[in-house]
Amino acid sequence: MVEQSEETRGGTATIERTETTQSVEAGDHERFAHYVQKEKIMESAMTGDPVIALCGKVWTPGRDPQKFPVCPECKEIYDSLMG
Repeated sequence: MVEQSEETRGGTATIERTETTQSVEAGDHERFAHYVQKEKIMESAMTGDPVIALCGKVWTPGRDPQKFPVCPECKEIYDSLMG
């Protein structure tokens, strides 16, 4: 018979898991994803400068736009430009 030490006997183990959720701040439900030129988004990511959306909103992007509905004003302007 093979003897097992305390360390090698069957038992339980703890598996650690890292949370990957993004916090939502107050007022996020009122925010929209706005239309901005791709070049301006990339430039803003590099420089930290704010961008201007089609609707005129000025801000520094920093959130995942897929988590918010599209700005109705930006969409209307974009659709009119695309004809």
